[in-house]
Amino acid sequence: MLSPGDPAPEVFLTSLEGERQPLSQIRDGLPLLLVIYKSSCPVCQLTLPFLDRIAKGSLRVVAVSQDDERETERFREKFHLTLPIMLDRASDRYPASNAFGITHVPSLFLIEPDGTLSMAMSGFSKLDIEQLGERSGILVFADEEYVPEWKAG
Repeated sequence: MLSPGDPAPEVFLTSLEGERQPLSQIRDGLPLLLVIYKSSCPVCQLTLPFLDRIAKGSLRVVAVSQDDERETERFREKFHLTLPIMLDRASDRYPASNAFGITHVPSLFLIEPDGTLSMAMSGFSKLDIEQLGERSGILVFADEEYVPEWKAG
Protein backbone atom coordinates (compact mmCIF):
# COMPACT_ATOMS: atom_id res chain seq x y z
CA MET A 1 0.00 0.00 0.00
CA LEU A 2 1.25 3.47 -0.82
CA SER A 3 2.49 5.52 2.13
CA PRO A 4 2.57 9.19 3.13
CA GLY A 5 5.10 11.01 0.96
CA ASP A 6 4.38 8.87 -2.09
CA PRO A 7 2.93 10.57 -5.16
CA ALA A 8 -0.69 9.77 -5.95
CA PRO A 9 -0.79 7.55 -9.03
CA GLU A 10 -2.55 8.76 -12.15
CA VAL A 11 -5.47 6.42 -12.70
CA PHE A 12 -8.70 6.72 -14.64
CA LEU A 13 -11.95 6.22 -12.76
CA THR A 14 -15.49 5.94 -14.07
CA SER A 15 -18.40 7.89 -12.62
CA LEU A 16 -21.79 6.28 -12.05
CA GLU A 17 -22.89 8.16 -15.18
CA GLY A 18 -20.19 6.40 -17.23
CA GLU A 19 -17.72 9.29 -17.59
CA ARG A 20 -14.03 8.28 -17.36
CA GLN A 21 -11.82 10.83 -15.61
CA PRO A 22 -8.16 10.89 -14.60
CA LEU A 23 -7.54 11.26 -10.88
CA SER A 24 -5.67 14.52 -11.50
CA GLN A 25 -8.84 16.02 -13.00
CA ILE A 26 -10.93 14.78 -10.07
CA ARG A 27 -8.42 16.33 -7.63
CA ASP A 28 -8.33 19.59 -9.60
CA GLY A 29 -5.38 20.89 -7.54
CA LEU A 30 -7.29 20.65 -4.25
CA PRO A 31 -6.75 18.38 -1.24
CA LEU A 32 -8.75 15.21 -1.71
CA LEU A 33 -9.64 12.34 0.57
CA LEU A 34 -9.97 9.24 -1.58
CA VAL A 35 -11.59 6.19 0.01
CA ILE A 36 -11.67 2.81 -1.71
CA TYR A 37 -14.42 0.53 -0.44
CA LYS A 38 -16.58 -2.52 -1.15
CA SER A 39 -20.31 -2.53 -0.40
CA SER A 40 -20.27 -5.89 1.38
CA CYS A 41 -17.53 -4.81 3.82
CA PRO A 42 -18.90 -4.18 7.35
CA VAL A 43 -16.09 -1.74 8.18
CA CYS A 44 -16.85 0.18 4.98
CA GLN A 45 -20.50 0.33 6.03
CA LEU A 46 -19.35 1.85 9.34
CA THR A 47 -16.89 4.30 7.76
CA LEU A 48 -18.63 5.74 4.69
CA PRO A 49 -21.48 7.55 6.50
CA PHE A 50 -18.91 9.36 8.67
CA LEU A 51 -16.88 10.30 5.60
CA ASP A 52 -20.07 11.61 4.02
CA ARG A 53 -20.32 14.01 6.97
CA ILE A 54 -16.74 15.15 6.40
CA ALA A 55 -17.56 15.76 2.72
CA LYS A 56 -20.08 18.40 3.80
CA GLY A 57 -17.20 20.54 5.10
CA SER A 58 -14.23 22.05 3.33
CA LEU A 59 -12.36 18.80 2.57
CA ARG A 60 -13.28 17.17 -0.71
CA VAL A 61 -14.07 13.45 -0.33
CA VAL A 62 -14.52 10.98 -3.17
CA ALA A 63 -15.49 7.36 -2.61
CA VAL A 64 -14.26 4.70 -5.01
CA SER A 65 -16.43 1.58 -5.14
CA GLN A 66 -15.06 -1.82 -6.09
CA ASP A 67 -18.61 -2.85 -7.02
CA ASP A 68 -20.60 -2.50 -10.23
CA GLU A 69 -23.00 0.39 -10.84
CA ARG A 70 -26.07 -1.41 -9.52
CA GLU A 71 -24.53 -2.51 -6.21
CA THR A 72 -22.85 0.88 -5.76
CA GLU A 73 -26.16 2.69 -6.23
CA ARG A 74 -27.84 0.35 -3.73
CA PHE A 75 -25.11 1.10 -1.19
CA ARG A 76 -25.44 4.85 -1.79
CA GLU A 77 -29.19 4.70 -1.21
CA LYS A 78 -29.03 2.40 1.83
CA PHE A 79 -26.55 4.67 3.65
CA HIS A 80 -27.96 7.96 2.28
CA LEU A 81 -24.60 9.03 0.83
CA THR A 82 -24.28 12.33 -1.00
CA LEU A 83 -20.53 12.37 -1.62
CA PRO A 84 -19.26 11.68 -5.15
CA ILE A 85 -18.70 8.00 -5.94
CA MET A 86 -16.50 6.66 -8.70
CA LEU A 87 -16.12 3.05 -9.83
CA ASP A 88 -13.06 0.80 -9.59
CA ARG A 89 -14.62 -2.27 -11.19
CA ALA A 90 -13.41 -5.82 -11.64
CA SER A 91 -14.21 -5.50 -15.35
CA ASP A 92 -11.61 -2.70 -15.51
CA ARG A 93 -9.17 -4.77 -13.39
CA TYR A 94 -9.44 -2.48 -10.34
CA PRO A 95 -7.12 0.30 -11.59
CA ALA A 96 -7.23 2.44 -8.43
CA SER A 97 -7.02 -0.46 -5.98
CA ASN A 98 -3.98 -1.83 -7.81
CA ALA A 99 -2.27 1.54 -8.31
CA PHE A 100 -2.64 2.41 -4.62
CA GLY A 101 -1.58 -1.11 -3.61
CA ILE A 102 -4.49 -1.79 -1.29
CA THR A 103 -4.99 -5.14 0.40
CA HIS A 104 -7.97 -4.27 2.63
CA VAL A 105 -11.00 -2.02 2.46
CA PRO A 106 -11.74 0.61 3.37
CA SER A 107 -8.45 2.25 2.42
CA LEU A 108 -8.19 6.02 2.78
CA PHE A 109 -5.67 8.32 1.13
CA LEU A 110 -5.36 12.05 1.73
CA ILE A 111 -3.88 13.60 -1.41
CA GLU A 112 -2.47 17.09 -1.02
CA PRO A 113 -2.69 19.77 -3.75
CA ASP A 114 0.84 18.91 -4.97
CA GLY A 115 -0.27 15.31 -5.57
CA THR A 116 1.56 13.69 -2.64
CA LEU A 117 -0.09 11.52 -0.03
CA SER A 118 -0.11 12.94 3.48
CA MET A 119 -2.13 10.09 4.96
CA ALA A 120 -2.75 6.45 4.09
CA MET A 121 -4.76 4.12 6.27
CA SER A 122 -6.71 0.92 6.09
CA GLY A 123 -9.70 0.09 8.27
CA PHE A 124 -11.45 2.45 10.67
CA SER A 125 -9.65 4.69 13.17
CA LYS A 126 -11.85 7.04 15.18
CA LEU A 127 -8.88 9.32 15.90
CA ASP A 128 -7.92 9.59 12.21
CA ILE A 129 -11.53 10.24 11.18
CA GLU A 130 -11.80 12.95 13.86
CA GLN A 131 -8.61 14.59 12.53
CA LEU A 132 -9.98 14.53 8.98
CA GLY A 133 -13.18 16.09 10.32
CA GLU A 134 -11.16 18.87 11.99
CA ARG A 135 -9.38 19.56 8.71
CA SER A 136 -12.78 19.79 7.02
CA GLY A 137 -14.27 21.94 9.80
CA ILE A 138 -16.76 19.23 10.76
CA LEU A 139 -17.52 17.60 14.09
CA VAL A 140 -17.86 14.04 12.82
CA PHE A 141 -19.16 12.15 15.84
CA ALA A 142 -22.13 13.14 17.99
CA ASP A 143 -21.78 12.66 21.74
CA GLU A 144 -24.65 10.18 21.86
CA GLU A 145 -23.20 7.95 19.11
CA TYR A 146 -21.29 4.83 20.05
CA VAL A 147 -18.25 4.78 17.82
CA PRO A 148 -15.52 2.14 18.18
CA GLU A 149 -11.94 3.37 18.50
CA TRP A 150 -10.65 1.07 15.79
CA LYS A 151 -11.79 -1.65 13.40
CA ALA A 152 -9.57 -3.60 11.03
CA GLY A 153 -10.43 -3.50 7.35
